[in-house]
Amino acid sequence: MAEVLFHLAFPVDNVDQAKAYYADGLGCQVGRANEKSIILNLYGHQLVGHVEPDAASPQKGIYPRHFGIVFTEETDWEALVERAQKHQLPFYTQPKRRFEGSLLEHRTFFLEDPFHNLMEFKYYCHPEAIFGAVEHAAVGET
Repeated sequence: MAEVLFHLAFPVDNVDQAKAYYADGLGCQVGRANEKSIILNLYGHQLVGHVEPDAASPQKGIYPRHFGIVFTEETDWEALVERAQKHQLPFYTQPKRRFEGSLLEHRTFFLEDPFHNLMEFKYYCHPEAIFGAVEHAAVGET
């Protein structure tokens, strides 16, 4: 199969604010933009922020709605942690390890953008746990 790219459209209420957060803060490349939408390159995947005056309201936890990246290199995950800290991006949850000592062990943190969209960034210590490890029932927070 040829390489495929992931596409995600999500609500924002201000294109300039989205550009500042995603480009300046997270380091996304900006593609086409106008007063109603902005295309962003997040690690080779296409995010499209569409202006919605009634953008998402704050969630009471990380579920049910969030999106993000699974890094295949721990150093890339660590670099994004450092970037987020340097740019003072608001962490919804601080960097931590989940399922420590198990096949499902991974490092994770959540950011919240200015529009209440939550993003999770992960690095799995055992790559087979990304899609496999089906003998384990644990998913998400314990």
